Amino acid sequence: RVLEAALSGRAADLMFAGQEDAAHRAFADAIAEGATRPAGMVHLVGAGPGAADLLTLRAQRLLGEADVIVHDRLVSDAVLAMARRDARRIYVGKARAHHCLQQHEINALLVRLAREGQRVVRLKGGDPLVFGRGGEEAEALAAAGIAFEIVPGVTAALACAAGAGIPLTHRDAARMVTFVTGHTKDGAVDLDWPTLARSGTLAVYMGVVTLRHLFDGLTGAGYPAGTPAALIERGGTDAQRVLAASFADVVAGAAAWSTGGPALLLLGDVVAHRITA
Repeated sequence: RVLEAALSGRAADLMFAGQEDAAHRAFADAIAEGATRPAGMVHLVGAGPGAADLLTLRAQRLLGEADVIVHDRLVSDAVLAMARRDARRIYVGKARAHHCLQQHEINALLVRLAREGQRVVRLKGGDPLVFGRGGEEAEALAAAGIAFEIVPGVTAALACAAGAGIPLTHRDAARMVTFVTGHTKDGAVDLDWPTLARSGTLAVYMGVVTLRHLFDGLTGAGYPAGTPAALIERGGTDAQRVLAASFADVVAGAAAWSTGGPALLLLGDVVAHRITA
């Protein structure tokens, strides 16, 4: 039992995370103490856009080993179904202006679970470090002395572009991609409009509600209202939908077109190079 705990617990997690010195210390401690319950660890895992087969192999392995899954609203049932059947599931989803738990409460929850000796997967839609607050959670874990690992996932811009057949870069259209969030911590949309207006491809996350503000800010800085645009809803899943038109027409039609699912806006000449079957 001691060897099983040492080889499949925190020491193994640290080794997979590339922290070999810490893994050796954890293994030695487990053997010396005869511990049957290793210290906990948190894995900040990207769940991708929703399709289960877009999950990484490492994420799939961790879901099968975790004691607790702490997951967001955008994590699909298909991905959650990969978790160990007896794993505890804790929902901490957020929607605009409505949070099940505040971020500081989620941070405290992760720390508490790890200190209880739990192997925790913090499952986040897309990639944990792209507008996913994974950086804030990693900082809280590091400050508390909790071992953690970050496992990347397919972020929305990549999944939406691939599903819609839109190249994010193109030698004839764009050699730069900028990721932008349309939803900020204090609710304000205060971006560097002149810089964004000179960018190549713009991938705007969580921007449906603030589309008009984005349009006014960009066009006020000289961005052409006729720029090709695509609003992609539920990207990377079987339910993906695309509204492709000029920037002005997408903004005008978005409210009536949207069904309320997560959506990403792509702006730039690359949209005109969209490839459809």
